[in-house]
Amino acid sequence: MKQQEKSKLTRRVTVRFTEEEYGTVNASFKNSTKRKLSGYIRAVLLHKPITVYTRNQSFDDFVAEMILLRNELKAIGNNFNQSVKKLHTMDKDPEIKAWALLNENSKQSFFKKVDEINSRIIQMDNKWSQE
Repeated sequence: MKQQEKSKLTRRVTVRFTEEEYGTVNASFKNSTKRKLSGYIRAVLLHKPITVYTRNQSFDDFVAEMILLRNELKAIGNNFNQSVKKLHTMDKDPEIKAWALLNENSKQSFFKKVDEINSRIIQMDNKWSQE
């Protein structure tokens, strides 16, 4: 099929652009799914549909925020695991009581972050639903 298309392309047209114009055309081409600039220009001139890659800024912001929250949750989880390991090595009651008090702060911090994640997800869902 491509061989037939190439054989049909017998006419050549030369177009000159300023640097600014070429930059605009080339940037649009790079955002498209076309493999060659000539195919992109041909599609534009003949008003054929062009598939363009787009970025969703709100989704990118959401992903960046989720990465930060995930890192915080990992740190809290590591602290919790270290605390549990220490609990297994303890053999005195006062040490266990002290650990329980320290663990309560970690637990509250963990639940606070989980609630924050849930509220951010709800906010992003509401924002995306409006668009």
